[in-house]
Amino acid sequence: MEPLNPRDNTPADFFADSPGAEYDWTGRPKHVRVQAPGKINASLRVGPLLDTGYHHVASTYLAVSLYEEVQATAKPGTPATDVTVSIDPRSTVAPELLAGIPLDAANLAVRAALLVADVSEAASGVHLEITKRVPIAGGMGGGSADAAAALVACDALWHTGLSKEELSHLAAELGADVPFALLGGAAVGLGVGDRLTSALAPQPLHWVLVESGFGLSTPAVYGTLDTLRDGAVPAEPEQVDPALLAALRAADPELLAPCLANDLQAAAVHLAPGLQEVLDAGPRLGALASLVSGSGPTVAMLARDRAHALDLVAQLAGDGLDAQAVEGPVHGAQRIFNA
Repeated sequence: MEPLNPRDNTPADFFADSPGAEYDWTGRPKHVRVQAPGKINASLRVGPLLDTGYHHVASTYLAVSLYEEVQATAKPGTPATDVTVSIDPRSTVAPELLAGIPLDAANLAVRAALLVADVSEAASGVHLEITKRVPIAGGMGGGSADAAAALVACDALWHTGLSKEELSHLAAELGADVPFALLGGAAVGLGVGDRLTSALAPQPLHWVLVESGFGLSTPAVYGTLDTLRDGAVPAEPEQVDPALLAALRAADPELLAPCLANDLQAAAVHLAPGLQEVLDAGPRLGALASLVSGSGPTVAMLARDRAHALDLVAQLAGDGLDAQAVEGPVHGAQRIFNA
């Protein structure tokens, strides 16, 4: 027989917010919810194509206040390989894009859970419910944010006790953007984007994100860049613009605006010519600068402050564009304790 709640003879687990409902008899949580941020690339320089199929890059990542959420729910008595995933109906991404998300081992969050299970002594099966807010295939690292959130959630769910460094090593196995989604803030990425160094950015800057109703394949955008270069071999980028880092330290959007740059932008526009109108709309409506984020097609516009960002959102809506104001840098993946 189920234990009864003394208030009204109702089974205790009926009350989702009751003190004992979220923990099993060992004191371990039944559910852990974690949020992780999307990112924009304030700068992205792309070097020559390598034999590995990757490119060396020099990038400045900024984590922004558009978050993915992953809730991990334990499935006691099931093997650790029993990892299932679903999409929260409260997700704000277009349903037609949500329909393309894999719900099996091809999902990066599932792979993240399996990596933690491999090093955990108390792992069981787990169900991952993902709330999608970052554009899918939008150049903002939404899938990487899911993976980072799943790493943190499963570590907490199973009391694995992994250090930040250990979580970062697991993140690096999943892709170049996953370690940054764990780290958050601002960072310089070198190599293939996986050699991260935190950058000083003491105050958040304000941005407007303009989403597209479609995604772009990252490999396709890089491949198009190689084609557009028509055999020209660029130098391997070894650092980001010092003026950009100085602008971040000063939290000065006026200084930052002329430093924004993305080598992938031309390739993204080549694949989706309509992006040029969106890029042009930013300065026309008063944005300090606009650029394609990562491989696109999301466009990031730099504002002077929050009020200016909200004004840009309103003007872009008048042009029929789907825009929202965010700020960054923000923290990396972290547990939400009131879930």
